Amino acid sequence: MQLIPEGRVSTYGSIAKALKINPKLVGKIVKMNDEPVIYPCHRIIKGDGSFGGYSGLGGTIFKKRLLEFEGVKVSKNGKILSEHISDIMDLLC
Repeated sequence: MQLIPEGRVSTYGSIAKALKINPKLVGKIVKMNDEPVIYPCHRIIKGDGSFGGYSGLGGTIFKKRLLEFEGVKVSKNGKILSEHISDIMDLLC
């Protein structure tokens, strides 16, 4: 999560592929994050560009606001524009 810079997001699937685990397991791990300032779990989204869950204060509405504050653009249908989505493997190199 710390590899994903402000203004960018990655997907549960991308992270799962890099770790060779199931995307649902990534979601479960992220949900346990109790330090969202240190581990910016709001930068992880669903593969279809939708926000997915957010167990932090304010839920997905707050997640959307955080991402928009960081410069992530959201389409009229509520999905994150592809220009902001990074494959986690690209961030590792």
